Amino acid sequence: MKQALKTEISQLVGILLIAGAIGHLTQHPGYLLAAGLLAYALKHALHLVRLTYLVSHRQPIDYPYPVGVWRPIYREIDRLRNRSRKRKRILNRFANRFRKVASIIPDAYVLLDKNARLEWANPAARRLLGVHWPRDEGVPLTQLLDYPDLQEYLTGADYQRSLEFASPVNQGVILSLRITPFGGKKVERLLVARDITELYHLNQARRDFVSNVSHELRTPLTIISGFLETLSENNPQPFQQRPFNLMLQQSQRMNSIIDDLLTLSKLEMGEQPVNAPVAVAALIRKIVDQASILAEQRGGYPFSMDLDPDLYLLGNRQELESAFSNLIFNAVIHTPPNTRIHIDWQREVDALKEASAAGKAQWAPAVLRVADSGPGIPERHIARLTERFYRVDKGRSRESGGTGLGLAIVKHIVHRHDGELIITSREGYGSEFACVFDGKRSLEGGEVTPRQVERTD
Repeated sequence: MKQALKTEISQLVGILLIAGAIGHLTQHPGYLLAAGLLAYALKHALHLVRLTYLVSHRQPIDYPYPVGVWRPIYREIDRLRNRSRKRKRILNRFANRFRKVASIIPDAYVLLDKNARLEWANPAARRLLGVHWPRDEGVPLTQLLDYPDLQEYLTGADYQRSLEFASPVNQGVILSLRITPFGGKKVERLLVARDITELYHLNQARRDFVSNVSHELRTPLTIISGFLETLSENNPQPFQQRPFNLMLQQSQRMNSIIDDLLTLSKLEMGEQPVNAPVAVAALIRKIVDQASILAEQRGGYPFSMDLDPDLYLLGNRQELESAFSNLIFNAVIHTPPNTRIHIDWQREVDALKEASAAGKAQWAPAVLRVADSGPGIPERHIARLTERFYRVDKGRSRESGGTGLGLAIVKHIVHRHDGELIITSREGYGSEFACVFDGKRSLEGGEVTPRQVERTD
């Protein structure tokens, strides 16, 4: 650049010297100097016009470049254009690879803009969802897919769960749809729809098998239990008493397992829970009264409660009682005597403050917490506690009569009521089981508003 400036200054000085000398000889130095400056400016104007033409018409900028200050300008523009062409070739290569990969992926991928309008879709979207790109570009997704819960799913921003529904192209295909926000402000969304027909039918077969086997086992087990009770009441010999007691105990345990399996099957195959107001505080007190009897038998457990009597929950009372009973009785059964047990039923404090500031306190999540000061649960077990038949301490669980299905039942019931089960624990400090329910299911004083009914239906 310094060399170009020196050249440019030399040209300007040369033009001025020549024009000045000629002007001195002709007795018109002013006119000649002006003419020299005009020629100098015209030269730059011609270079600018030429460069504008080459750039706008995408013409090559051939070497040699003009001398002076235009040389580094031409050189830099030529360098940037070459680099841009290389980047374009690389982008085209990646775009072609992306199109090839997208065309062979069996899952449907759909890009949505901030208004949930179609931007792009791969070929599998046509086969699974009936969405054609580029034909449907710019069309709202809710117009392309006729699914009742899709609009609420898109606007709710709760993408942790997936939607499952029959494909609009083939009703025999079951799809799992999940959305992931992306982009700078995460206003754009990527929709992924996956064919889970085989998995769906396998789960259905498993549920049917568990349900049918449980029903088939119940009848003979009831007969066996009945005969055992009859025989044990007929003054058995001393050596027979212990076998009878053990057989009765194990038959009762098997009955408990079957009951829990049938409950799980009913929850998995049943419809959505009834949306009736449930007085949770009164329900908790009733359960605690029942649990206190067991607590006294085991050596005593001090209970404390902080319950909002005006906070109700829309749902099925029988299911909620089953879930809450499991949590409270587990706190007694799986902790040593004199363990403090605290039960809390309130709106979530932090969310309540934010909702109150926005004038929507009634939509803050409602939370039931059952906390104990027991020995706690090792961290490696927490993620698996809601699995069926999973036990932290198999020996203690069997001694206490647990079936290993209680928390699985709690998780299903809470999910059916638009909630989430959160388990936290520290060894030596105790555990806490929190059922966090969406604010749309909580209400004050048991009065149901039309908006709540609409949101839960």
